[in-house]
Amino acid sequence: MRIAYIFSTVCFTFTLLISNTHTAFSKTPLPSSAAPVKMIPASFADLAEKLSPAVVNISSTQKMSVPQDFPELPQFPEGSPFQEFFDEFMNKRGGRTPSLPAASLGSGFIIDAKNGYIVTNNHVVRDAEDIRVTFSNDVTLDAKLIGTDEKIDIAVLQVDSSEIKLTEVSFGNSDNVRVGDWILAIGNPFNLGGTVTTGIVSARARDINSGPYDDYIQTDASINRGNSGGPLFNMAGEVIGINTAIFSPTGGSVGIGFAIPSTLAKPVINQIIKYGRTRRGWLGVRIQKVTDEIAESLGLEKARGALVASVNEKGPSKVAGLKAGDIILEIDGQAIREMKMLPRIVAEHEIGSKAKLKYWRDGKEHTTTVEIGELEKAEEQGLLKTEPKSKGTGVKIDMVGITLKPIDNTLRNKYNIPHSVNGVVISEIKPMSEAQKKGLKAGNVIVEINQQAVSAPQEVIDIIEKAKKNGRKSVLLLVNASGNVRFIALRLPQE
Repeated sequence: MRIAYIFSTVCFTFTLLISNTHTAFSKTPLPSSAAPVKMIPASFADLAEKLSPAVVNISSTQKMSVPQDFPELPQFPEGSPFQEFFDEFMNKRGGRTPSLPAASLGSGFIIDAKNGYIVTNNHVVRDAEDIRVTFSNDVTLDAKLIGTDEKIDIAVLQVDSSEIKLTEVSFGNSDNVRVGDWILAIGNPFNLGGTVTTGIVSARARDINSGPYDDYIQTDASINRGNSGGPLFNMAGEVIGINTAIFSPTGGSVGIGFAIPSTLAKPVINQIIKYGRTRRGWLGVRIQKVTDEIAESLGLEKARGALVASVNEKGPSKVAGLKAGDIILEIDGQAIREMKMLPRIVAEHEIGSKAKLKYWRDGKEHTTTVEIGELEKAEEQGLLKTEPKSKGTGVKIDMVGITLKPIDNTLRNKYNIPHSVNGVVISEIKPMSEAQKKGLKAGNVIVEINQQAVSAPQEVIDIIEKAKKNGRKSVLLLVNASGNVRFIALRLPQE
């Protein structure tokens, strides 16, 4: 009886303890900042089933010309067994010498079912004579090439949509994609047919040196040969990328694939559909990255924007008053956080539209209005090459490790310096100096220092000494090296 009582007392006490503990926990609120947990999808089957009909296989052929030195077939006596052999050989080929069709296989996706528009990569259909599109129901149609863009590797095709019921997909906003988000890729790897792979966004804004607008989404979803031109979907079934490249030492997937972001691709696709070609905006400036040293030398609080290396004499920025050494900070209120943002933003502007620029010069912000030009027309007219214009006693400047001489005809001939280039020429570089570390070489011409044109070595010394006196840690050189113009920041020795 006593044992039973003690047991009952213990049970009651334990129950009361648990009850009080539960009450204490239940009264403790969850942190307001706690984010909802996104569950891993149990299956991608419903999404894949919905999206697969919009993804197509693309094959293109081109007839390869027979080499001019292809031997003529010999003539044989009538009735010769060799004659019968070669007659049979020629008859099988319609009496023509053999030609070798080259096939290119890739993927694509339908963006407009009513008008039959299909998007793929430019390299999938490059130099094609015939393009064929095979749909998920195995129907194959001939396609017409509407236009291409080599700069970001996009092509737009069109099929007769009256012959087949098409399923289209829409673009999502790739700017909202985060590293770690689930994605789905559908394509035609190795010509196997519709294949679904999945993974996550591994990185954003990848630059793989494939063109001027590199801004790739990196994914670990399996992307192989034949996936090119296929879509990369988010979990809402929207296209947020166009699969276009892989990094692989073997040619197969190693978990590093790259897709053109939808926000970059969509304006180009719309231009191709509307005009049959691209019409990108153009400012008429050559730009370079703003480093910490360059920012400091120009009095900018931190590295941002795009540094104007040179201004095209016939470009829109010349009319707007921009100069070499200006740093473009904003365009139409959109901040330029880094250099590569500027070409993309300008490219998306309407030709002939007015854009408001904010730029940095002489230690403060300025604004101007520029009328956007057309990049393609500038390319056709050969306007994309620019050379700076400025004005040429022999001095060694030990603090930065260079020896300077005024430009004369002897030095122009020795270093092949055009007469349109003026300044002071570097005749010698001190080994292991700051100048050598920054890549300066004999024959380079210093056109400006700290945005001031120089024509004599003493002017260079004066500007450097003034910068050092004012507490500057570096000076900014505008250098012409064999026609290539760039800014270089040289760090000054500190006491």
